[in-house]
Amino acid sequence: MVLRWGICGAGLISSDFVSALLAPPSDVHQVVCIGASSKQKAQSFADKFGIKTAYGSYEEVAKDPNVDVVYIGVIHIHHVAMSKQMLKAGKNVLCEKPMGASLAQVLEVQQVAKECKKLFMEAIWSRCNPIYRKIKEEVRAGNLGEIKHVQAHFFVPIDKVDRIAKPELGGGAVHDIGLYTIQLATMIFNNEKPVKITADATLSNQGVDMDGCITLTYKNGGRAVLVYSTLFQAGKNNTATIYGTKGTVEIGANFWCPLEASLPSGKISNEISNGPVPYNFPFSGGLRFEADCIKRSIEAGRFECSEVTFADSQAIYQIVDEVVKQIGMDPKW
Repeated sequence: MVLRWGICGAGLISSDFVSALLAPPSDVHQVVCIGASSKQKAQSFADKFGIKTAYGSYEEVAKDPNVDVVYIGVIHIHHVAMSKQMLKAGKNVLCEKPMGASLAQVLEVQQVAKECKKLFMEAIWSRCNPIYRKIKEEVRAGNLGEIKHVQAHFFVPIDKVDRIAKPELGGGAVHDIGLYTIQLATMIFNNEKPVKITADATLSNQGVDMDGCITLTYKNGGRAVLVYSTLFQAGKNNTATIYGTKGTVEIGANFWCPLEASLPSGKISNEISNGPVPYNFPFSGGLRFEADCIKRSIEAGRFECSEVTFADSQAIYQIVDEVVKQIGMDPKW
């Protein structure tokens, strides 16, 4: 079965996703249409990738009978409404993260997916990376022993990006790069609810966080210390380490889309294919892993992907809600 995709949004991340979809092996996924806020944007995107159909609206993607699954890559203030729109139109959905501003919004979308009996996944692509899947297996098998400490750092200078600074555009770092650090902690601690969450952040003049530090404390005394910043680049320190009583996992640079990691069982690595169009972001070829996860789930008749389940997203946003509350940020979307 070739999975037929409709794409919503003609921006940089959608470009990377489509290029990853069309990377070798190239006979697994097909992009049948692209929808954007204007026909001109959609046609330019279509021409770049050889997509036959370009729509100047997202409603036309929802109505296209040839679409099996929709990828939502528009600005995230529209994720909730568009996810519900596509699900109600009978489409399976892969929605870029963050899928919502809060746990309440996450639950709202998930409920629609359940009612429509369609697959829905938040595009936390890290979880679909073979290295993450192997780490998860090692942790669940007890090879690290009891997890005592997780630390992750994500520093990338994107404070001048218009979207990041403006609350009306869903601005702030915790919903963006901060989410990657939180998802690692929730995966390692198996969605356990922390007994204590402590968060601090630097807010901009417009009231959105530009950097932050989150400490999660769990009932066994284990902790996760998560640091993120949009204000500066810190060399190759975008790494993560997991400490257990029996062993340690070290995830190298770009921990959210790693090429290698060191586990108690030895070093592991994976290769990322180049697509037909150069990627805008580091290692975006890894987006292919989540597309393949979607395909396997649809073929198996599942409405959730095991790599990013509904419970996984819920565990993440329970923490996000508390962080937002503690740092005094008020999401405007």
